[in-house]
Amino acid sequence: MFYEWVYPLHELPGLSALNVFRYITFRAAYAAITALLLCFALGPYMIAWLRRGRLGQRVRQEGPQSHLTKAGTPTMGGLLIVTAIVVPTLMWGNFHSRPLWLALLATVWLGMLGFVDDYLRVVKGMPKGLLGRYKMAGQIVLGGLIGLILVLWPEPGLEATWTHVPFFKFRFIDFGLLFVPFVILVVTGSSNAVNLTDGLDGLASGLVAIAAIAFAGMCYVSGHVKFSGYLNISYLRYAGELTVFCAAVLGAALGFLWYNCHPADVFMGDTGSLALGGALGTVAVLIKREFWLLMVGGVFVVEAVSVMLQVFSFKMWGRRVFRMAPLHHHFELQGWAESRVVLRFYIVGALLALLSLSTFKLQ
Repeated sequence: MFYEWVYPLHELPGLSALNVFRYITFRAAYAAITALLLCFALGPYMIAWLRRGRLGQRVRQEGPQSHLTKAGTPTMGGLLIVTAIVVPTLMWGNFHSRPLWLALLATVWLGMLGFVDDYLRVVKGMPKGLLGRYKMAGQIVLGGLIGLILVLWPEPGLEATWTHVPFFKFRFIDFGLLFVPFVILVVTGSSNAVNLTDGLDGLASGLVAIAAIAFAGMCYVSGHVKFSGYLNISYLRYAGELTVFCAAVLGAALGFLWYNCHPADVFMGDTGSLALGGALGTVAVLIKREFWLLMVGGVFVVEAVSVMLQVFSFKMWGRRVFRMAPLHHHFELQGWAESRVVLRFYIVGALLALLSLSTFKLQ
């Protein structure tokens, strides 16, 4: 909004200072600040509204016993997250950027999908919420739509079906006809991985904030002709604008963490976790850094893999690999305090993000 309607006024006499709205760094910084302030302003009212509606979390009896005290904590706080991403992006983003709209589409689409799941489970009292096959269908349709748009209306730069290979200079994989299924895999996998990680107070929101910082850096250097030239990486002119979106995700995640840290006042529910995971996966697809998602979101990957290993092992041999899956519950049952698990996962997430960013120079 500001870029579209305020920046053009810099050409008028005495308004040259408005030229600052041209800079991505300025708009990204204020997108993050706006998202934070929105969370601070709307958070108490949304939490109160959720409490009045008795939209409280239902805790699984088979989960850690320490979690039983969380029953009734307001959930569906992902509505706050989605709002705090969409509004700042619209305020500070460039409306002519198709990738920016695709990132917003993924966030809102998956937020709505998660909202339906939360609504059925919390309001309608359906223990399973939205059945898995319907949830998966919604994710597949979104991934397929994004993939088709990128193929049919490619952005300037790399070939639409190419993606970077980590640690190698100008080495790419051309997925060809498999590109759309690959995008479906990335978007679906990332949204589900964050969803599975959302099991402890502040865990998913903090890790998403770390990942958002990393992807904001990747978007900025990829979309900056001088920095991309210095690092000797592919220049993607459109990628810079996604920095604003990543900054909004960062601000929304940190703002929500204010209320979601232990002991949590509100949970994000599937509304927030699916939206955040889909946002990260879509950005990775748009800047051709899908394999970096495995590094930046390494904790999310391990959490998802722990669930798959647990299910596979139990079905095959009737034995469990972990005391409980996802992995964070395993450490809880080993005697780690919830806050300790969260903080240590943060440290691992930060380390993985730094390693991911370092590959830009190592390439």
